[in-house]
Amino acid sequence: MSFFGRGEGSAESAGAQLARQATASLAGLLAGLGKSRADLAKAMGVSPGRVSQIMSGDANLTVRTLASLADALDADVEIRFSPRGAQAAEGASVHSGEPVPLRGRDVAARRVG
Repeated sequence: MSFFGRGEGSAESAGAQLARQATASLAGLLAGLGKSRADLAKAMGVSPGRVSQIMSGDANLTVRTLASLADALDADVEIRFSPRGAQAAEGASVHSGEPVPLRGRDVAARRVG
């Protein structure tokens, strides 16, 4: 059992669900922009096969990959944590205000600097 009291299977399942959500969101953005997977591969400087791996929904996407995708599409990525269940119902908050979008170019600038 993990430190937070949840089994590895649960974390793996949640990770797979997050990857599917990310790729579904990405597919929707691509369609909305009228861009193809080949366009995305060219903008990222990767092979079309790599984009297919990413879009499969099975890839273990890193934050850097998400930032690269966002940068290639001139888009923002938002990652936020929020309480579940009883904590959410009780109004527990670990962050006040709206999530701050992370722009791909901001991540690249932070790595260089």
